[in-house]
Amino acid sequence: MNTVQIREERAEDHAAVFDLHLRAFGHHGKVVAPLTEALRRDDPEAFALVAEDADTIVGHVMFSRSLLDAPRRLVQVQVLSPLAVLPEWQRRGIGSALVRRGLEAMDQRGVPLVFLEGDPAYYRRFGFTAGGELGFRRPSLRIPEAAFQVVRLSACEPWMTGTLVYAATFWEHDCVGLRDPNA
Repeated sequence: MNTVQIREERAEDHAAVFDLHLRAFGHHGKVVAPLTEALRRDDPEAFALVAEDADTIVGHVMFSRSLLDAPRRLVQVQVLSPLAVLPEWQRRGIGSALVRRGLEAMDQRGVPLVFLEGDPAYYRRFGFTAGGELGFRRPSLRIPEAAFQVVRLSACEPWMTGTLVYAATFWEHDCVGLRDPNA
């Protein structure tokens, strides 16, 4: 990772990021790449980072706005999605560097909670925990309980529990949970 630089995504990176998601996610990239574009459009304040090596985008992570339906009031939170690294660049710490840098930025911006759907074995290293264990409810029963994860940041207060409400973009692109292929 010596030559890889982590920086904020710029408009001129969008085409390379689209291609990166197509390659990194295989067949599912046809869903993730358009989702990324739609998240940018629907949430102008979405925060994204890229990993770049010699003018080539090799990794990308995005944080976008969603809501937590807490008993006291709605709370603006962030969802980490998507995260991708080009296949030939994986297992070099690039994804980890993107997540860590992104979480630092979210904490500095006063974001109380970051949610995601993902592999607990991977995301545990960043402080993510199964949301249900902390009193959070999944926005869809199609999300496996272990995959529904959250990390509490500095601005989180004890009363901030409840149900994650994904931004409409995730629903419009059918990117919530897993569909049953046999249904």
